[in-house]
Amino acid sequence: MTAIDSSRTVAVVGTGTMGQGIAQVALTAGHPVRLLDALPGRAEEAAEAIGARLDRLVEKGRMTPADRDAARARLHPASGPGELADAALVVEAVLEQLPVKQELFAELEKVVGDDCLLATNTSSLSVTAVAGALRNPGRFVGLHFFNPAPLLPLVEVVSAHATDEEAAVRAAATAAAWGKTPVRCADLPGFIVNRIARPFYAEAFAVHEEHGIDPATIDAVLRECGGFRMGPFELTDLIGQDVNEAVTRSVWDSFFHSPKFQPSLAQRRLVESRRLGRKSGHGWFSYAEGAERPAPADAPPEEAPAYVVAEGGLGPAAELLGMIREAGITVRDEDEDGGTRLVLPSGGQLVLADGQMACEFRDVVYFDLALDYRTAGRVALSAAPGAVEADTLAQATGLFQALGKKVTVIGDVPGMIVARTVAMLGDLALDAVARRVASAQDVDTAMRLGVNYPLGPVEWQEKLGRDWAWELLDNLHRTVPTGRYARSLGLHQWSYAADAGTEGDAS
Repeated sequence: MTAIDSSRTVAVVGTGTMGQGIAQVALTAGHPVRLLDALPGRAEEAAEAIGARLDRLVEKGRMTPADRDAARARLHPASGPGELADAALVVEAVLEQLPVKQELFAELEKVVGDDCLLATNTSSLSVTAVAGALRNPGRFVGLHFFNPAPLLPLVEVVSAHATDEEAAVRAAATAAAWGKTPVRCADLPGFIVNRIARPFYAEAFAVHEEHGIDPATIDAVLRECGGFRMGPFELTDLIGQDVNEAVTRSVWDSFFHSPKFQPSLAQRRLVESRRLGRKSGHGWFSYAEGAERPAPADAPPEEAPAYVVAEGGLGPAAELLGMIREAGITVRDEDEDGGTRLVLPSGGQLVLADGQMACEFRDVVYFDLALDYRTAGRVALSAAPGAVEADTLAQATGLFQALGKKVTVIGDVPGMIVARTVAMLGDLALDAVARRVASAQDVDTAMRLGVNYPLGPVEWQEKLGRDWAWELLDNLHRTVPTGRYARSLGLHQWSYAADAGTEGDAS
């Protein structure tokens, strides 16, 4: 199935920011475009706004004046649905209200030809429900663009329950012809990105609610240690706390209040107090004139230990052993089956976050997972007051400082910050693959392009090893037995897949 020919008309209904962006994408791909809006005069205003953006593209050298003029000539406001009769594709970007969308498509179905694809840009509603009242739901798909549509490459192509495969393939081919990167997914709540991204926010908010550390420091750890472009507190202030919480609640409601998607009470209080982020002048942080962003908590300088004893290979943190040697610190290796810790001169232990709490042990300091320990600018440590010796914490701090890292010491938080976030992202990603929401490749592509993750969550799990998330979540579930950290069926299947055929018969 090929893409819709660029000579065919694309109609966009709803001319807000997203509708204008989608129209601009189709227009610059060469299609005639018609704009329709329920409010009189809005389509004409949108056409002017799109024309102004094309002018800016010319000023920046990204479009020739001739191409701009040709695009302007192909753009036409419509006064009613009847003017969309020749459209080969109609994309809707109206209010996120199911009755409004259903009524719109019922009207459009009376007007357009039988070969016209109908698409909704919804991010939160069931595509199946939007198409439910149509006489021909087979030609209906979700085309979920990300804002701003002209700039962001990802498009989620969502197949509703009754969508014909030919329609989904044609929609994906059309998005690709427009220069976008389409990913295919089934119609489950949140699709790919809005479903799998929930732990990025939820785990950070939970650490804050557990009084593990302040928001600015959590953001810094996820950026500088985890490799994420922005931290969840600064990002939700940019998105809008009301918008981000509404998506979380929609996914939570759609999954019948599964604890894996439970919203944050702290975020609810922000929304109730109208501290919505940048747009209101205050969210997690203040945006008042002259306000300074709180600095992350940095541990004071400490002296590096003269040596460490490595018991085991440190698993995903194995590259630290070479870095420690390069820093001039002696590493004494001891053969320990299954050992994954460093013993400090104080006798205390430095252990990679594994979902357990430091208070469960004597003189143990946990350190967080990093995307890449060599390039990480910060490492977080976790210690339980009263359960760790001052010398042990000082030596652990000095060790990482000797490797050129800023060190943040947080409270006794099981799984810490980066580790539990990455484990939960992987769990939801593998669950989506197991449920055939999308392929592993499309999941990784969606999360890299849709929310700028440094690695796709499935790719990240492969890098960490098939036992890593299993063991961390198993420990977290034992520590916090709410069901939130219970391993998904997808993670269970994936973790065992590497050993398929090597185990004995079940009996």
